[in-house]
Amino acid sequence: MPRDATPLHVDYAVELSGKATPRLCVLNQAVGDDPAYYLRFYDRLADSPAEVRHLSLFPMPNVADPEDFLLSQDIIFVGGGSVANMIAVWRVHGIDQILRKAWHQGIVLAGSSAGGICWFEGGTTDSFGAKLRAYTDGLGMLAGSFCPHYDSEDERRPLYQRLVAARSLPGGLACDDGVGAHYIDDTLAEMVSDRPGGQGFRVTSDGQGGFTETGLPVRFLGE
Repeated sequence: MPRDATPLHVDYAVELSGKATPRLCVLNQAVGDDPAYYLRFYDRLADSPAEVRHLSLFPMPNVADPEDFLLSQDIIFVGGGSVANMIAVWRVHGIDQILRKAWHQGIVLAGSSAGGICWFEGGTTDSFGAKLRAYTDGLGMLAGSFCPHYDSEDERRPLYQRLVAARSLPGGLACDDGVGAHYIDDTLAEMVSDRPGGQGFRVTSDGQGGFTETGLPVRFLGE
């Protein structure tokens, strides 16, 4: 995507919200609420019709009532970083339960990397060090596991295949960079991509110590 354009995934989330000027809240606890990440997001969405805001939890919440604030949004977008640290902080503040309420309320929930893994039971993460490993303490709103960066990090694909084969992670979805999985409630509706040629896969255990990887149709959002 051109750096001066609104990301296609954000345009798609705006469309799904059904609002002309939806309220969009960014959560960046996966990087400790680094202000630079928020500024970058505000900059990228400067020309978006969305009314962008954010919820910080470091060193304390930046709003008086996080639940009221989050449930007043139309879209909630979760950034990347450490999924383990992020979810631990969310649970201390009750954000995990608020996000579940938001889901049932029909608010569009989205995210990338850690912000994709968090909705599932688990996935592959570098939260615990440079060496990738399994993470199994996700919010579990969506069944199975999720593996981002399938095409851009050499170890992601073989590790995810091994973890699913060994049943250290439940089977799930794997996405190249730029590819997202659109769920309606808890059912996969389609795979979408912000670039041509992006791929998505379903990876499952074959029950005999191996795995099955099946390519899924992916729709390019730029068409």
